[in-house]
Amino acid sequence: MTSAPTPEVWFLTGSQGLYGPETLDQVASQSQAIADRLGDGDLPVTVVWKPVLLDAASIHRQMLDANSDPACVGVIAWMHTFSPAKMWIAGLDALRKPLLHLHTQAGMELPWSTIDMDFMNLNQAAHGDREFGYIQSRLGVARKTVAGHVDSPVVAQRVALWARAALGRHELSHLKLARFGDNMRDVAVTEGDKVEAQLRFGVSVNTYGVNDLVAVVDEVADADIDKLVQEYVDTYAVAPELLPGAEREDSLRYGARIELGLREFLTAGGFGAFTTNFEDLGGLRQLPGLAVQRLMADGYGFGGEGDWKTSVLLRATKTMAAGLPGGTSFMEDYTYHLVPGQEKILGAHMLEVCPTITTSRPSLEVHPLSIGGREDPVRLRFTADPGRAVVAGLSDLGDRFRLTVNDIDVVEPDADLPLLPVACAVWEPRPSLSTSAEAWLMAGAPHHTVLSKAVGVEVFEDFAEMTGVELVVIDDDTTPRTFKRELRWNAAYHRLAEGL
Repeated sequence: MTSAPTPEVWFLTGSQGLYGPETLDQVASQSQAIADRLGDGDLPVTVVWKPVLLDAASIHRQMLDANSDPACVGVIAWMHTFSPAKMWIAGLDALRKPLLHLHTQAGMELPWSTIDMDFMNLNQAAHGDREFGYIQSRLGVARKTVAGHVDSPVVAQRVALWARAALGRHELSHLKLARFGDNMRDVAVTEGDKVEAQLRFGVSVNTYGVNDLVAVVDEVADADIDKLVQEYVDTYAVAPELLPGAEREDSLRYGARIELGLREFLTAGGFGAFTTNFEDLGGLRQLPGLAVQRLMADGYGFGGEGDWKTSVLLRATKTMAAGLPGGTSFMEDYTYHLVPGQEKILGAHMLEVCPTITTSRPSLEVHPLSIGGREDPVRLRFTADPGRAVVAGLSDLGDRFRLTVNDIDVVEPDADLPLLPVACAVWEPRPSLSTSAEAWLMAGAPHHTVLSKAVGVEVFEDFAEMTGVELVVIDDDTTPRTFKRELRWNAAYHRLAEGL
């Protein structure tokens, strides 16, 4: 993946010139202190304070600068005093980066016994931000609004979640995705409008012949394979038959060859995401399994069977989750446990589940794969750690993209799975398997998903707002009746909004 400048969010403060230099100096000092406190928190970005904005021309110029700066992933705005909102019209209309409206004030407590008109003139966010909120609503500006003092952990956390969503949105704005072959034949949900995806998200999705990859794989040096195999031995519980000198060593060496070749291809092309398809393997002797798992663990997006939309969503989620515990993986709802009161979903895929969702040491094994017609592929095998998580899927409805998110609880399997030859996760969807499944099916959500134990619903809410994507959430409050209504209302809204 290509390197990028350190991501920043710009902190903008609104005021006006009539307060005079002494008051404006205080505004600048206090707003810089607010920005510093935000920057000292658990934000995944650098907070950059900008001089106080006093007129329409400077506001417009600041927004244009934010648009053009590759390091700027979003803008936080706060009206310290009263900033007449007509000054903000041109700037807000020009802004193309995500916006967070922070409704706060310099001090947490009011100094009741000493409040005078100088204090009142200086601390006017309570109505200055209402003026700003009006003009944002009047212009239809997409934004997140967070109210409270910056020293509040809740406020700091919500700003941090927004910043993570902004990172995901920014990543897609320049993401390149390589499809090795097309999608699985006759499958509907993995299709989609790649032109609309580039317009909506910025991601460039293009197909490459599998044998273009094979040519790179075949050129990998034996010495490099030796080093990578040793890394496997040091990192994983390698099956005895795969160890150097053992009967199936060649299978592991070829898996290493695929990883090295695939990394070289993706690095040389500046790709941050990719897809494979077991129906189109060209000259590859194995379906890539181990290679895909390790590349996902390094942050690459991936989708099986040519599913580029899930690959895009996985790369965005990996970016939003960077530095957080829990892990994020490509996933597929595979089969159900339907015992009343114990309903669970067993999720897996042919080979490609990311090892970041476990803290255990994966085993590295080789097993037959009854699909694809190639050599037995190597793969990492493990079970996901229990804990709160979400599964999210992106589908193309023709006139818009829909992002469906389900709150889940990853749990331990009811018993060992000694014969299951792939990595897996077991979870209980909220509010129940029946309601979750009915809602998911009504939404037309995909069978390939992103499972994340690192980020939750609010990050996806912010991401959907930033990208203009429809979002539907399945959680403890969901019922089939209300969910069906929500889908109908959403359809009416998006069709109406598209025509405006």
